[in-house]
Amino acid sequence: MNFPADLKYTKDHEWVRVEGDTATIGITDFAQRELGDIVYVDVNTVGETVEKEAVFGTVEAVKTVSDLFMPVTGEVLEVNKDIDSAPESVNSDPYGKGWMIKIKISDAAQLSELLSADAYKQLIGA
Repeated sequence: MNFPADLKYTKDHEWVRVEGDTATIGITDFAQRELGDIVYVDVNTVGETVEKEAVFGTVEAVKTVSDLFMPVTGEVLEVNKDIDSAPESVNSDPYGKGWMIKIKISDAAQLSELLSADAYKQLIGA
């Protein structure tokens, strides 16, 4: 499994790529493997400020639906429209084409509470 060192991670299996005051968020390689074949991603929070650890959407796999949890408080700026027509990109490229949302970070101090790649690997026993 792949866990890029330049990303931050949550105990709920989301990853965060921080660029200035914006962050790109998706689910980890571990999460997509656990879910199996992803068939649909539902995010309807664009324009809303979502609090840390609140649900910002769902991801639907063949056998289950799982909530997506916000890693840090922020305003949802954009949803990856490409995953509407190609949800399997979450499986094949979770850190690239399979990203889910971009947010404007409201409280940068919350970033320090996220996990490093090594801490995340330890959490999942990888």
